[in-house]
Amino acid sequence: MAVAPDQTPTLPDLWLLSDARNDAALEHSLAALPPGSGFVFRHYHLAEAERRARFAALAALAREHGHLVVLSDDPAHAREWGADGVYGSAAQIAGAGVLAIATAHDEAEIVAAADAGADAIMLSPVFATRSHPGGKALGATQFHALVSRSPLPVIALGGMDAGRARQLGWPSWAAIDGLTAN
Repeated sequence: MAVAPDQTPTLPDLWLLSDARNDAALEHSLAALPPGSGFVFRHYHLAEAERRARFAALAALAREHGHLVVLSDDPAHAREWGADGVYGSAAQIAGAGVLAIATAHDEAEIVAAADAGADAIMLSPVFATRSHPGGKALGATQFHALVSRSPLPVIALGGMDAGRARQLGWPSWAAIDGLTAN
């Protein structure tokens, strides 16, 4: 799903985020996602050359299945590597020039993302998550309160899977473990 530089793509409702712990299953997971889903490549554990090579391989596979490909990095790398967009904090994605998805954990970060020109936010952690053991989760009530004040589209992240998305009553969500195919 390559995106013309002057167009913002329609945001998918379903997003898979990569991580060291789901790396071995990513090819299968990308193939199992419904066409038109989103894929955020993170892989912070790899050295840059290895990270770029892994990105290229997974991006090609994701696009074969009609998925949007977003790089967790800076906008310059996202453009250089041929990603459809960039993912990161408001400071990282400011002035992106490509689809920009900001991370947010509270109202101040939502405002910062909007001020930075983000196209959407991933609001987390909605529920307890393996990524941040012992971290405080927003829970459904606080998640919905923050969503009601967000000027941007919101993607739920943190402890999400299909059952949790139904429980939350929110159509747009992302996961690491919750979308990793076995």
